[in-house]
Amino acid sequence: MEQKKLPNVTLAIVLSILGYLCCCIWGLPSVIFGVIAYLLLRSDYKKYEENPEVYINYNQWKTARILAIIAIVVGVLYFGFILFRVQQMGGWDAMMEQSREMMEQWGIEE
Repeated sequence: MEQKKLPNVTLAIVLSILGYLCCCIWGLPSVIFGVIAYLLLRSDYKKYEENPEVYINYNQWKTARILAIIAIVVGVLYFGFILFRVQQMGGWDAMMEQSREMMEQWGIEE
Protein backbone atom coordinates (compact mmCIF):
# COMPACT_ATOMS: atom_id res chain seq x y z
CA MET A 1 0.00 0.00 0.00
CA GLU A 2 1.26 3.44 -0.88
CA GLN A 3 1.87 5.83 2.03
CA LYS A 4 0.02 9.14 1.72
CA LYS A 5 -0.15 12.37 3.65
CA LEU A 6 -3.33 13.76 5.13
CA PRO A 7 -4.33 16.44 2.61
CA ASN A 8 -5.27 19.42 4.80
CA VAL A 9 -2.59 19.37 7.49
CA THR A 10 -0.28 21.92 5.88
CA LEU A 11 -3.17 24.26 5.09
CA ALA A 12 -4.40 23.98 8.69
CA ILE A 13 -0.94 24.87 10.02
CA VAL A 14 -0.77 27.91 7.73
CA LEU A 15 -4.27 29.05 8.75
CA SER A 16 -3.43 28.65 12.43
CA ILE A 17 -0.26 30.71 12.06
CA LEU A 18 -2.23 33.37 10.17
CA GLY A 19 -4.66 33.33 13.07
CA TYR A 20 -1.82 34.13 15.47
CA LEU A 21 -0.61 36.95 13.27
CA CYS A 22 -4.10 38.44 12.95
CA CYS A 23 -5.23 38.02 16.56
CA CYS A 24 -4.75 41.72 17.31
CA ILE A 25 -7.44 42.72 14.81
CA TRP A 26 -10.27 42.44 17.35
CA GLY A 27 -9.49 38.71 17.68
CA LEU A 28 -12.02 37.76 15.02
CA PRO A 29 -9.63 36.72 12.21
CA SER A 30 -7.87 34.46 14.67
CA VAL A 31 -11.12 32.73 15.55
CA ILE A 32 -12.18 32.46 11.89
CA PHE A 33 -8.85 31.02 10.72
CA GLY A 34 -8.67 28.69 13.72
CA VAL A 35 -12.18 27.34 13.17
CA ILE A 36 -11.55 26.78 9.46
CA ALA A 37 -8.32 24.95 10.29
CA TYR A 38 -10.07 22.84 12.92
CA LEU A 39 -12.87 21.88 10.52
CA LEU A 40 -10.34 20.87 7.87
CA LEU A 41 -8.54 18.76 10.44
CA ARG A 42 -11.77 17.04 11.46
CA SER A 43 -12.31 15.87 7.89
CA ASP A 44 -8.72 14.61 7.77
CA TYR A 45 -9.22 12.71 11.03
CA LYS A 46 -12.21 10.89 9.56
CA LYS A 47 -10.01 9.79 6.65
CA TYR A 48 -7.29 8.71 9.06
CA GLU A 49 -9.72 6.68 11.19
CA GLU A 50 -10.92 4.74 8.16
CA ASN A 51 -7.42 3.62 7.17
CA PRO A 52 -4.67 4.66 9.64
CA GLU A 53 -1.85 2.60 8.12
CA VAL A 54 -2.04 4.54 4.84
CA TYR A 55 -1.29 8.00 6.27
CA ILE A 56 2.17 8.99 7.46
CA ASN A 57 1.77 12.50 8.89
CA TYR A 58 -0.50 11.92 11.87
CA ASN A 59 1.97 13.68 14.20
CA GLN A 60 1.75 16.77 12.02
CA TRP A 61 -2.03 16.48 12.26
CA LYS A 62 -1.82 16.53 16.06
CA THR A 63 0.45 19.58 15.94
CA ALA A 64 -1.91 21.38 13.57
CA ARG A 65 -4.86 20.59 15.82
CA ILE A 66 -3.07 22.07 18.84
CA LEU A 67 -2.16 25.18 16.84
CA ALA A 68 -5.76 25.61 15.66
CA ILE A 69 -7.14 25.27 19.19
CA ILE A 70 -4.62 27.79 20.52
CA ALA A 71 -5.47 30.23 17.71
CA ILE A 72 -9.16 29.97 18.59
CA VAL A 73 -8.51 30.45 22.30
CA VAL A 74 -6.20 33.45 21.75
CA GLY A 75 -8.75 35.06 19.43
CA VAL A 76 -11.63 34.55 21.85
CA LEU A 77 -9.58 35.89 24.78
CA TYR A 78 -8.47 38.95 22.82
CA PHE A 79 -12.01 39.64 21.62
CA GLY A 80 -13.25 39.36 25.20
CA PHE A 81 -10.51 41.74 26.33
CA ILE A 82 -11.51 44.28 23.66
CA LEU A 83 -15.17 44.09 24.69
CA PHE A 84 -14.14 44.55 28.33
CA ARG A 85 -12.02 47.62 27.46
CA VAL A 86 -14.85 49.20 25.45
CA GLN A 87 -17.21 48.63 28.37
CA GLN A 88 -14.67 50.11 30.81
CA MET A 89 -14.39 53.25 28.69
CA GLY A 90 -18.13 53.79 28.89
CA GLY A 91 -19.26 52.23 25.63
CA TRP A 92 -18.47 52.64 21.97
CA ASP A 93 -19.38 56.34 21.78
CA ALA A 94 -17.18 57.24 24.75
CA MET A 95 -14.28 55.29 23.26
CA MET A 96 -14.66 57.08 19.93
CA GLU A 97 -14.81 60.45 21.71
CA GLN A 98 -11.63 59.62 23.60
CA SER A 99 -9.94 58.63 20.33
CA ARG A 100 -11.06 61.89 18.73
CA GLU A 101 -9.66 63.91 21.66
CA MET A 102 -6.32 62.12 21.43
CA MET A 103 -6.15 62.76 17.69
CA GLU A 104 -6.77 66.47 18.33
CA GLN A 105 -4.00 66.54 20.94
CA TRP A 106 -1.57 64.94 18.51
CA GLY A 107 -2.59 67.30 15.72
CA ILE A 108 -4.05 64.62 13.48
CA GLU A 109 -6.91 65.80 11.27
CA GLU A 110 -9.81 63.52 10.41
